[in-house]
Amino acid sequence: MGTLYLVRHGQASFGADDYDLLSTLGERQCRRLGEHLRGRGLVWQASYSGTLRRQVQSLDAIAQGHGEVPAPTRLPGLNEYDSEAVVRALYAEIPPPPDPADSFRHHFRLLREGLTAWMAGRTTPAGMPTHADFVAGVREALDRVREQHDGDVLMVSSGGPIAHAVGLVLGLAAPAVIDLNMRLRNSAVTELQVTPKRHLLVSFNGIGHLEQGVGPDWITYA
Repeated sequence: MGTLYLVRHGQASFGADDYDLLSTLGERQCRRLGEHLRGRGLVWQASYSGTLRRQVQSLDAIAQGHGEVPAPTRLPGLNEYDSEAVVRALYAEIPPPPDPADSFRHHFRLLREGLTAWMAGRTTPAGMPTHADFVAGVREALDRVREQHDGDVLMVSSGGPIAHAVGLVLGLAAPAVIDLNMRLRNSAVTELQVTPKRHLLVSFNGIGHLEQGVGPDWITYA
């Protein structure tokens, strides 16, 4: 039996014109994670990521820190949903925050509402798959690891797919999956033990690589 190490990408460029780009801190987070995983003596049988730039860049940075990561396979099923499309499917005009100083939390309140509607089938966000198809992409990625590998596998994705993966493993309802999604930290590691028949949750949202030797400003969510 092996272990699937599901990693959320490093800090991206929240609030910038192009979110899908690692920040300098995001690159450091992922390089440090690679060093941490190398220190644990992990040897990878395979590596995977989605096709989004922040996911590809994160895996590249992890590989720089680790030193030995197999050439990755890119799986579109690991790509994140489009958060703006999710919100706009519910609101033709996005309401402004009641308090301009609270814009960050306001964004995630609207996102939670949009995700709830999408997951219930009440909305169809532009340019996105149905929620059922989104889940199918995550399931296919998990099944691929279970069917093709018996060693440790590194997989870089985003908060939505990782939360859904845990939801599939634990049989969680939509509100719990959204809760997990909202709490995932950048470069956090979720470990799933892989057996011939199923995955078993070992740990969720771990940031041991950021809890020693760096300041609290290294811990980010977006």
